[in-house]
Amino acid sequence: MSYPPTSPETLSIRRQLRAVVDGRVVTADDAGYDQARALFYGGFDHRPRAIVWPTDTNEVAEVVSLAAERGLELAVRGGRHSSAGHSVCDGGIVLDLSELKALEIDAAQRTAWAGTGLTSGELTTGAARHGLAVGLGDTASVGVGGITLGGGVGYLARKHGLTIDNLLAAELVTADGRTVRTDAETHPELFWAIRGGGGNFGVATRLHFRLHDLDGVVGGMLLLPATVETIAGFMAAADAAPGELSAIATVMPALPLPFIPEQAHGRLVVMALICFAGDPEAGERALAPFRALATPLADQVRSIGYPEMYPPEQEGFHPTVVSHTLFLDRLDTQAAATILEHLQASDAAVRAAELRVLGGAVAQVPDDATAYAHRRRRILVNLAAFYEGADDRPARQQWVEQFASALSPVDDGAYVNFLGEDGPARIRQAYPGPTWERLVAVKGRWDPTNLFRHNHNIPPDG
Repeated sequence: MSYPPTSPETLSIRRQLRAVVDGRVVTADDAGYDQARALFYGGFDHRPRAIVWPTDTNEVAEVVSLAAERGLELAVRGGRHSSAGHSVCDGGIVLDLSELKALEIDAAQRTAWAGTGLTSGELTTGAARHGLAVGLGDTASVGVGGITLGGGVGYLARKHGLTIDNLLAAELVTADGRTVRTDAETHPELFWAIRGGGGNFGVATRLHFRLHDLDGVVGGMLLLPATVETIAGFMAAADAAPGELSAIATVMPALPLPFIPEQAHGRLVVMALICFAGDPEAGERALAPFRALATPLADQVRSIGYPEMYPPEQEGFHPTVVSHTLFLDRLDTQAAATILEHLQASDAAVRAAELRVLGGAVAQVPDDATAYAHRRRRILVNLAAFYEGADDRPARQQWVEQFASALSPVDDGAYVNFLGEDGPARIRQAYPGPTWERLVAVKGRWDPTNLFRHNHNIPPDG
């Protein structure tokens, strides 16, 4: 769908936006429009009427009010990592938060107010200058706002909980253009909902985090050959590890990278990213069971600064991916064999099973304390395959779905931040039981017209 930039309506919208926003406003006849509408993930070709970069909360409120008054689609984006393409829309306004990068750290109180235009890497680096940290996923370019509102599973999850478990307050622009502060005492039901309920309730412009002392970690990549024994053994070791240790084990064909032995290229490996947030000597002891599983193909785990867990990312990388997220309560040798069987059966250029053991501090929070309601689930799985063009996508999608069914015939849970272009049934699985009804009630109170619907949507009428 294309909207000619010279149409009267488009020109009117552009004039209005430029009158209320000091930041950039880009429409289809401006240089850089195609780059501005692109997301991290490829495969999306949406054409908004305008993309706007507000410079403060007041300007965000002006954009929200304009979209509501004109009845326009509104897509809100931070780091552009929405795998469902929610960060852009057709014919509406894209509200890009990337100019909201203010970071105020109170080192004495171990807290920070962070603008939601910051990326995970930027906030992590800023906090590390004070010997502090908050857990923010595992990718530097992910936006702070998106990962926080969806929950936030990262390198410090077993030690300090999800990102939302360290959220003290938030500043939101609501659907009626108001700026609202919410915390445990002020609009507590809204505060409950934004901790896991995504962007359904407003545009978060600032977030107040609790920070933790962290001078460094024992962390990095451990690469092991993928066998039934190493996969199941790795998950058992991660489950038995102290809470200071969080790990992401990705089973996939080895890429032709310089640090991977040539004979391993293309063979299935366990590419593990391990982070021990504690005493370095204790960290080395905690790593011993993992290193004993097999002779490592590469071992880059060492004492490092925490920001080094977020390496630089490849410029211009826009993968086209299909995926399926699910929870498991155990991963034994039978499940490990299923993983190997399905990965071997595919010829996708890149295919993977990403496995994260949860527990620890994540499970110490009651299920109903936040809108993330999967506290007792032990393992988070994300299955993915790259595809090449629209004709290739259906076969890759079918493979992912069959893989998920083989691992978990009863698909009864989902992590909202890993959902792709899934339908309403999968969104309901992200919010099981009474969580859904409670979120619907909050949605009806704060966004009765469903202005904020470019997300994994919770409609106000249920």
